[in-house]
Amino acid sequence: MSAIASSQNCSGQSMFRHCKTTARLIRNAKEIAPVTHLPTTPLSAVSSNVRTNIVMNNNVVDPHQLEAIFQKKRSLRSKIRKDLKNMDPIQRSQEDTAVQDIVLESSWFKASRNICAYISCASLREVDTSRIVSEILSNQTDGNGQMRKKLYVPRVEDKNSNMRMLKISAVKDLVANSMNILEPSLLDSDGNQCEDVMQASEPVDLLILPGLAFDRSGGRLGRGGGYYDVFLKKYQKLAQEQKWKQPLLVALLYSLQLVDEESIPVTPYDVPVDALVSPRGFIPISPVAIERCD
Repeated sequence: MSAIASSQNCSGQSMFRHCKTTARLIRNAKEIAPVTHLPTTPLSAVSSNVRTNIVMNNNVVDPHQLEAIFQKKRSLRSKIRKDLKNMDPIQRSQEDTAVQDIVLESSWFKASRNICAYISCASLREVDTSRIVSEILSNQTDGNGQMRKKLYVPRVEDKNSNMRMLKISAVKDLVANSMNILEPSLLDSDGNQCEDVMQASEPVDLLILPGLAFDRSGGRLGRGGGYYDVFLKKYQKLAQEQKWKQPLLVALLYSLQLVDEESIPVTPYDVPVDALVSPRGFIPISPVAIERCD
C-alpha cells in the first residue's frame, strides 16, 4: 500500500477486489510459479553527481521556483500514470517477478532483520510485493523461537501527510481502509495493539518504497500526498537521536518508471532513496547503498 493524495481516484469495488487479490497472493506466494525470468544483472555504474536543490542555507525557498517544480511534478505524474495504464499485462507480470527475485536473492534483504515495506495494490499499478511480504512473514522466528524478521507496513492516519508504520505478524492483520486499500489495523488478530515502528526498541534495517518515477540520482516522485517524505524525515531524525544506523531506502520500479538522470524535480521536502531495483538489476546510488551491498 502506498500512501496517496486525497485526490487520487482509486476507490470502489474494483479497488477492493484488486487489494483482496493482493492478500490472497501473499498467502499463496510461495506456490506461485514465476512466469519468466528477466536478466537481473546490474546496470552500469551510477552517477556520483550531487543533486542541485532549490534551498538557500536550508531556510529560504524561492516560491516561483517551488511552483515551477510542482508543475513539473504534476506533468511527470500524468505521463507515468498513462504509461503504467498502457503497460502490457504480460510484461507487468514478468517485471513483477524479476524485481521480487532480485530483492529476495539479495544479501541486503537477507541480512535485514527489521523491515518496512508497502503492501502493493494492483489498482495503483505498483510493483507487486506479495512474495516479499510472504517471505518476511514466514521467517519471523528461527528454530529456537527467536525473532528473525519483523515487518512494518504503512497506515495512513489523515489527509495531512501523516502515516505510521505498524508491525504485522500475518496477512489477517490487514484490513481495507476507507479507500479499500489494505493496511494494518490498530489491533492485531489477537487483539493486541500493533507496534509502531517509531516506538520500536530496535532500528529499521531496510525500507522498501513505492513511487511513480525515479532517477539514478536518487530522485523519487510519489503520488503527491507527501506521506512517505514526512514519515522518512521523522524516522531519520529518530534514528539520528538514537544513534542508530539509518535504514537502507530501496525503491521498486517497473522499467518505464526509470527516467533520465536528475529528471525528477525535487524540493527541500523530498527524501532521496539509496537504491533502486528495476527488472534489469539493482542500482546502488548513495554511499550507504554501495557500502552495504558490496
